[in-house]
Amino acid sequence: MTGNENEKQQHRLVQERLNKLEAFAERGPLYPHDYDRTHTSAELHAQEAELTAGETVVRIAGRIMAKRKAGKTIFLPLYDGPGKIQIYAKRDDLGEEDFAFFKKNLDVGDIIGVEGTLFRTRTEELTVLVSGWTLLAKSVRPLPEKFHDMSLELKSRKRYLDLIMNLETRERFRKRSAILEEVRRFLIDEEFLEVETPVLQPLYGGATARPFKTHHNALDQTLYMRIADELYLKRLIVGGFEKVFEFCKDFRNEGMDRTHNPEFTMMECYAAYWDYEQVMDLFERMVLRLVDRFGEDGKITYGDHVIDFSDGFRRLPFLDGLREKTGVDFNGIGREAAKAEAEKHGISVSPSMGVDKILDELFSELVEPDLIQPTFVTNHPKELSPLAKEHRDDPALVERFEAFVAGFEICNAFSELNDPFEQRKRFEAQMDLKAKGDEEAQVLDEDYLEALETGMPPTGGLGVGLDRIVMLMTDCHSIRDVVLFPAMRPED
Repeated sequence: MTGNENEKQQHRLVQERLNKLEAFAERGPLYPHDYDRTHTSAELHAQEAELTAGETVVRIAGRIMAKRKAGKTIFLPLYDGPGKIQIYAKRDDLGEEDFAFFKKNLDVGDIIGVEGTLFRTRTEELTVLVSGWTLLAKSVRPLPEKFHDMSLELKSRKRYLDLIMNLETRERFRKRSAILEEVRRFLIDEEFLEVETPVLQPLYGGATARPFKTHHNALDQTLYMRIADELYLKRLIVGGFEKVFEFCKDFRNEGMDRTHNPEFTMMECYAAYWDYEQVMDLFERMVLRLVDRFGEDGKITYGDHVIDFSDGFRRLPFLDGLREKTGVDFNGIGREAAKAEAEKHGISVSPSMGVDKILDELFSELVEPDLIQPTFVTNHPKELSPLAKEHRDDPALVERFEAFVAGFEICNAFSELNDPFEQRKRFEAQMDLKAKGDEEAQVLDEDYLEALETGMPPTGGLGVGLDRIVMLMTDCHSIRDVVLFPAMRPED
């Protein structure tokens, strides 16, 4: 069927359903305010013995997902929440007129309320024998004939259709909620305090990313949607809270791919008197707790890979990872040599990129895709981490780690830089990069520097991409599949 023919067919079906809606309007008011149901489908299954023994009249509500007509009877599966129940309408029980109306004017997709008694059919299916019914909402637009008729784009763009047609999608998002709740419970068990910080910020910071910009009319002020909540959470460490965390929506004005959405969910936490080794231990325990609940025997399956967490995370220093892949020792390498090595691997180098940025591009291209089993990449070059503390054994590096699983990053963590004078130098170096055209370089935040000058204890910090954690635990290979309403280009 061509696009034009399909559009005409859709228009015809919609008109037919509008005509049916008019027929319902002649019987009484449409779209009632509520429906007093006594049970959900799950409760009917759980309480079957009690309800069938006394022939109790029950009231349920849900969406019709199929129709089977057989002369004087109609069978319908009614879906509510995570469950379903079959309903059975008989002409002899409803009366000829009401049964004929029921048969003619109800469509797949309609939401109805039903009352009746519970029994089991000859095929042993638990069923409600209908004695009365009410239309609660008409599905004027027909549902897709079957789930497989929906494209991946349609599932993401019209998530409500995906949720109606595919119970696996509903279960995935229920699992997402359970995963986030498990992370929250873990942190509370570890005596972290949950806090909230501003989404709209006068300066963006805490990450290297381009921000979204807006304007506050009453203040006549340019504001930025946060790219991270790091600098605000560390202000709280300065203020005397020793362990804090936040589940935050962050916004980065950058490209989209299978692991990036411009709006995403992060968890960041900070602990006073910790360094990155203690944060590494915290994160490892958090992931193992998730795998214990959502995996099996310390393992999860992700695509073609069985990922084994039972031995924890491998430690891989950043420069060692590059040397393993290229055979080149990048320790102390100059910019021109790094540029030549990058171009040898087809990586373009812009004039604004310093040597450490070039190494980061090499690492992303050559090393990250092969980090399938749990790996902590540690001790990054200093330029890549303007908010991290200098490594105690090598001043060219910082005390930082990123966790990789299945070829992508799921967390980033530091021993946090708490020297306000060194932090100012790092911010100024970032501003130099910005002046040279690096749109993702960080900005100098005087208010944050003032907080550091007040005194921040040694601190370990962690940022976890919760969407990516959900991807791992649900075997999803696109962030769009774990975000209910991902960013999409306009249909036109």
